[in-house]
Amino acid sequence: MECISVFDMLKIGVGPSSSHTLGPWRAAERWIAELKEQEVFDDVQQVSVSLFGSLSLTGKGHATDIAVVMGLLGTDPVTVAIDSIDGAMEHVKNSSTLNLGGIHPISFDFKNDIVFKKEFLPFHSNGIRFEAQLTNGESVSETYYSIGGGFVVKEELIHSKENKETFKTFPYPVKTGLELLQYCQEHQKTISEIVWENELSLRPANEIDQGLQRIWDTMLECMYTGCHTEGKLPGGLNVKRRAFEIHQKLKGNVPYSTPQEWLESIRDTEVRFRQIIKWVSCFALSVNEVNASLGRVVTAPTNGSAGVIPAVLMYYMVIENHDADFDDVRQFLLVASEVGSIFKKGATISAAMGGCQAEIGVSSAMAAAGLTELMGGTPEQVLIAAEIAMEHHLGLTCDPIGGLVQVPCIERNAMGAIKAINAAELALDTDPNEVKVPLDKVVNTMWETAKDMSSKYKETSEGGLAVGVFLSDC
Repeated sequence: MECISVFDMLKIGVGPSSSHTLGPWRAAERWIAELKEQEVFDDVQQVSVSLFGSLSLTGKGHATDIAVVMGLLGTDPVTVAIDSIDGAMEHVKNSSTLNLGGIHPISFDFKNDIVFKKEFLPFHSNGIRFEAQLTNGESVSETYYSIGGGFVVKEELIHSKENKETFKTFPYPVKTGLELLQYCQEHQKTISEIVWENELSLRPANEIDQGLQRIWDTMLECMYTGCHTEGKLPGGLNVKRRAFEIHQKLKGNVPYSTPQEWLESIRDTEVRFRQIIKWVSCFALSVNEVNASLGRVVTAPTNGSAGVIPAVLMYYMVIENHDADFDDVRQFLLVASEVGSIFKKGATISAAMGGCQAEIGVSSAMAAAGLTELMGGTPEQVLIAAEIAMEHHLGLTCDPIGGLVQVPCIERNAMGAIKAINAAELALDTDPNEVKVPLDKVVNTMWETAKDMSSKYKETSEGGLAVGVFLSDC
């Protein structure tokens, strides 16, 4: 069983999709590194990229071609200046050259050297193959698979042995919800304490805190940006940004100039039930509007579901607990990541494999779990909350209109966040001895449902809303 850290489940990257944007970007970076390891990088004259299956069918709408080129240029999605992407793409297209790895100029035809192939490779629906022509006339190629959440693997799983060995170094290796509860009961620890001890086996405490702080800062900045940006989203659907207008109606009169000051100002606003629902929805919408605009977000566990966890955590900080600080953020993210890893190990977090239940469903379960522990829930109640949240997303399909992560994706984050809060409240009032469906059963059921689901509902835009609503109608 692979070792999954909190920083595997929560990655900083660029939208709109973790599997179709961040994954291919990372695959291109990885390929360049392997060319250098093989000592053929300097001999590369030309490269071509083939996108298979879901990456081909919805790749244009997910900016897969842009992500591939940005990766080949040697840029990193965590640090790249977002406003530099358009200029970089224009230069590649107009000059028909690509500065491979940022240091090796080669000829490159954007229209013809990225090929969209509808056929699916056997190993996974998100296949990407890179090929390089060398100066000696030979060619080298490599195939990667973007399996969701920004994770990239090869079919031969060359690092699986290393991952298993690392996993064994965890003081509390967890594969299932039952194992997690057994550790909590045996050692009288909360779930966040168990996860913290595991993380300490990988890196020192200060590095964990610094990493988690960066993740929260990125989430907060993303919400702030989304709530203060108006206009329409790119892609052709002409979807109007909604977070800006909602925020304008909700915000108070307290001045602010930074995301943290903004957070503090929200604590002084009205908190009637309708306002609470609107705030939570606004937070979720804001993140996914930024995501749809190739903005910087945190995969949680994916880009398409990136709004749920920040929205629920923000809800806790501005509505439930005005004294909440980084300690609460750390606790929430540790719990949420562990629940996400259980779904990844036992099922999938890829919409191309399991439909939207694997993205919004998992993110809602993660958020519900994190909130429940912050609200004083027991480890049993934490997993009950995760189970409730997923149970009511089972069978949710992925059928994005136009292959864009916009409709129905953006609204689904708002719905997933509201469900997570409701699931947490239900769990806190639940006697664990009365529970009929344990978390591991719903994980298994989600996976079985995923396998039974038609491929046209798995991020291919070949069914559902994607064919029921035409671009001309928009």
